[in-house]
Amino acid sequence: MQVRSAVFVTSAADSSGFVKRPIPHFVFAGRSNVGKSSLLNSLLNRKKLAKTSQTPGKTRLVNYFLINDQFFFVDIPGYGYAKVSKQEQEKWGKLIDSYLSDTPFIGVIFLLLDIRHDPSADDRQMIEWLRASGFPFRIILTKADKLSRNKALQQQRAIAKQVGMAVSDLIVTSSQTGSGMRDIWAFLNQAFEDTKSRINQQKDAS
Repeated sequence: MQVRSAVFVTSAADSSGFVKRPIPHFVFAGRSNVGKSSLLNSLLNRKKLAKTSQTPGKTRLVNYFLINDQFFFVDIPGYGYAKVSKQEQEKWGKLIDSYLSDTPFIGVIFLLLDIRHDPSADDRQMIEWLRASGFPFRIILTKADKLSRNKALQQQRAIAKQVGMAVSDLIVTSSQTGSGMRDIWAFLNQAFEDTKSRINQQKDAS
């Protein structure tokens, strides 16, 4: 799919700000500082559409980006940042849960993991939640440029084993080199058609 337009639409601090437009939502989740903003910019071939920060825990809102006026990329708050108060973490958790529960247009949730590290307890909890939720999801391994090719392959296999998934379900990427972006788009192209069909069926049934 060619990205003809990509625009930031809005940020939601609570459920009153959630976008209800019935087009596919593709959600990007992960720990703070896993590289979500960098991945989104690389995926869309935009330098500063999604704002990156050197300070983990900066994304505290649900951010919507409209792509080709056909679907949304949705960046949800990062989790697992220790320097954020427990109260603030719980607030973010409720915001994420509310968004995922209140949005019937979600196509796929992409969970980002840093390829250099084993999945954390928070990562594992998120994976179990995704499995229980029934949402389609894929794992994206970020920052592969920080490792040699052989080490990256080893880590891909090791992480797949740890989370009980097929190696092919983990997409290895680097926002610096652009590797893996075609693999994400190949998956997105099919997911877009599937989600659009499901939304149309929901409209016809209502």
